[in-house]
Amino acid sequence: MHFSIGDGYAVYRGPATDSGLHRHAAFQIVTALRDEVALADAAGAEHRATTLLVPPMVPHRLLPSPELVTFYIEPHAIFADHLREHYRDGIVAAPELADLHTVGEGRSRELDPRLVEAMTLLRQRNLTMPELAAAVGLSPQRLRALARQQVGMPLPRWRVWAELRRAAEALRSGQSPAEAAISAGFADQAHLTRRMREMVGLTPAAVLPLLRNSHSSATPAHQAADPQLPQDPHR
Repeated sequence: MHFSIGDGYAVYRGPATDSGLHRHAAFQIVTALRDEVALADAAGAEHRATTLLVPPMVPHRLLPSPELVTFYIEPHAIFADHLREHYRDGIVAAPELADLHTVGEGRSRELDPRLVEAMTLLRQRNLTMPELAAAVGLSPQRLRALARQQVGMPLPRWRVWAELRRAAEALRSGQSPAEAAISAGFADQAHLTRRMREMVGLTPAAVLPLLRNSHSSATPAHQAADPQLPQDPHR
């Protein structure tokens, strides 16, 4: 099993248990290494394919699978531009992404650069909305509107995802779950556990061994040496 965090993405490789209903602030690309991956949407309908794509903020739960690879692509990452262009609906089969090895690094070229900067700042540290808006030269109202228009989520939802990312990084550095919760901006360990289950379908206790076993924050074990996007089947 493996879990690692890179610039604009995270990747998990291992089994899937029957998770609770949750929704990410990132795109999710999940590929079964044996048979098919299966997940259920909020209505209970099952989706099955070798590879499934789940857009941000779409409620779903993973069904048990012996081994899968899951990429979480943050909406301000450059590869998210590709996903927004070609996958506009809800949960969809995406067999053309089955051989995805890396998503490259860099920021979106399609989103408003002020929104990209705001999302990056929130990933680095906690800022109030007035502080964040001032840092990128927008009013709080305009910044909120940009987030809803361009990435389809309120900024507070992205703030929680950013805090979860910081908590994961703190866990990997050796902090206890209680310490990681406070340093990432959560009220306490119970708050961190609740939010992680809501957004990822996992708990810090489940993620901790994987993070401690990761050898690199930027390079998954199966990643190719040279960043490259998969061949675009739509061209």
